[in-house]
Parts: sequence; C-alpha cells; structure tokens
Amino acid sequence: EQIIWGTKNGKSKHLFNYQLMKEIEKKWTSKNKQMKDVWSILPPRKFEKRYGKHPTQKPEELLELIIQSNSNEMDVILDPFNGSGTTGVVSKRFNRKYIGIEMNDGFLEISKNRIIDEDE
Repeated sequence: EQIIWGTKNGKSKHLFNYQLMKEIEKKWTSKNKQMKDVWSILPPRKFEKRYGKHPTQKPEELLELIIQSNSNEMDVILDPFNGSGTTGVVSKRFNRKYIGIEMNDGFLEISKNRIIDEDE
C-alpha cells in the first residue's frame, strides 16, 4: 500500500506530530531517530475481523500511525471510504471525532459493531 501525504497548493498549514512519531520509532527500534518513511505492518489480525471481513481492510496499527501523526485529540477525521470502520475504531481509541461514509449496508453494520465494541 502507498500512503500519499500532501497539502493544497503547498501553502496549507499541516500538522505532523514529529516528537510522537520519533518516540514510536524509538519503541520499535531502540534508536532515537525520526520515524522512517517505509513501515512494515502485518495484515489485519483475526480479532480485527471478528464482526466480518472487508476485502481491502487496513490493519489498525497502520491507522494508529496515520491518525496520531497527523491529528490531535478532538480533531475530526473523515473517511469517505469507510469500509469496515478501521479509521473510526482507531479515531475513537485516540479521542478523535469521526465521520465515515459508506454505501454498503453490510460494511456499515460491521463498522457500527466494531466502533461500539471499542467502548467495551
């Protein structure tokens, strides 16, 4: 998977939690360096699919890095391709507000169950 990060016309203000990402890198590698731009993350684990599967489901670990690196608590995260709701689960975990858009009722039901389960 490729993740593209950019700003509108190169002029928009952007957020990157540099220090937090450096701390996460240190936990992973024991080196006090900035996080690398290539991440090795395993596919979604079984428990992430306990309410159903989505063909392109992303691992929670990936969304944890993306959300923590580019937002602060109480920021709003938009996922216009909600799928099984991984973005919503992780947003809730890290105290972000969340808007998900999904046109498939089956995937919407998986999302709702996963997000509700995050409370328990």
